[in-house]
Parts: sequence; C-alpha cells; structure tokens
Amino acid sequence: MIAPIDIQDLTVSFPGRTGIVQALQNLTLTVAPGTVYGFLGPNGAGKTTTLQVLLGFQEATSGTARLFGCPITHSIAREKIGYMSENPDTYPFLTGRELLTMAGRLFNLPSSVIQKRSTQLLEETGLSEAANQRIALYSRGMRQRICMAQALINDPELLILDEPTGGLDPLGRRDIRALIARRKAAGKTVFFSSHELSEVELACDRIAILSKGRLIAEGPVSTLVPPGESLERFFIKAVTP
Repeated sequence: MIAPIDIQDLTVSFPGRTGIVQALQNLTLTVAPGTVYGFLGPNGAGKTTTLQVLLGFQEATSGTARLFGCPITHSIAREKIGYMSENPDTYPFLTGRELLTMAGRLFNLPSSVIQKRSTQLLEETGLSEAANQRIALYSRGMRQRICMAQALINDPELLILDEPTGGLDPLGRRDIRALIARRKAAGKTVFFSSHELSEVELACDRIAILSKGRLIAEGPVSTLVPPGESLERFFIKAVTP
C-alpha cells in the first residue's frame, strides 16, 4: 500500500544570525496507512519545520517528501489531508456551523454532504449546542474543537495535528483521543506532534523523536520504551546529551 507520508533524506537549512541553521538534517521517515504516529522532540528540534514542508509552507533544501506517493505540491495529495495548527485561529465573526460549511465548500463538497458531516462533527467535538454561536464567543478549548472539526470536514485519509490537546481540560483530551481512535478504526492515518507525552503514549502506535534536526529514535512505543519505564522518562534520556 502507498504510504500516506514518505520522507527521504529531507534537509532544511536557512541563514541565521551566526551562520547557516540546519533545521532538519537528512530526515527519513515513512508512515504506514492506518497508523497513529507521534512526532516528538524538544522545542527547536525540527518538528514544525517538518510539518511545514509536508503542508507546502516551507521548501526543502534537499531530499523529498511525498503524500500518498505524490509530490507535496500536487493538489491530489492536499485533497486527502486535514490539518490543525498548534495555535488554531479562525474567523471569529462566523458561527461554528458556518465555518464548517465554508470549509466544506472549499473542498467542493455537495451541500447535503456538508450538512451531514457538519452536524456529525459538531456532535463528535461536543459543540452541538454552540453550533450557531459566533466563534468570537468560544473559549480556547472550544476553538480548539471547532478547528479540529474543520480539519475533518473533508473526511481526510491523513490527519496532521500540531499539539491537538493544547488548551483542553482532561475531558477534552479524552474526547480528542477518542476521536483519533475512531479515525484509526476507520482506516485513516493520524500524524501528530505533541509535548503531552502521556497522551502520545495512550494514543500512538509508533513514534519518532527528533533532536537538533536529526531523527534519534523511531518505532513502536511498546518496543522503544523499556518495560516499567514511562515514555516521558525515555524521551528525556533520548534528548539529553
């Protein structure tokens, strides 16, 4: 089967105040279909740069990145993905339902499909009662939820999330884990970056750990983390010189 994400020898560098900054160095990574994949690393490790390359926001210096076997610049690859940023922000003058309707139209979805999916996603993210409220009135956690719903409106084969549980209370984090689990059960692929290592440990099949732009560990959580040790402890050992 074609891998939703296939990264080969990806390098990203750019000028800095003291010389060339190597944001990524020869990153090679393949994510299999139907996998919940955690992408980890301390601040400045290269996680956001990798996501920006996958989404077409950042050009690679060398190497390749493909989505579903296609170069990331091809629109057919973009049609199959959903994305939520670390600090999701959107149009505050729209209601939650209007935002989902607008997003569905951008994907050229039929009106009947937009209506059905919007209702389903509003319920799934716990926003049914707030569906007709202006987003300006939403709390931070509610904005996180509506942006998650927006990322799912096209029923993506690949869901890319940057800190999906940031700003959510324990119940909200539980709901996001359940949402991810349902996507996996439907055969979808979820690729997410997070500092909430307990959430990663609960949700992920495989993880990759970056440090200073390099991949330093990759594999199933059950294999990488020794018995009796937490992912957090393993992570700290891996990234500490």
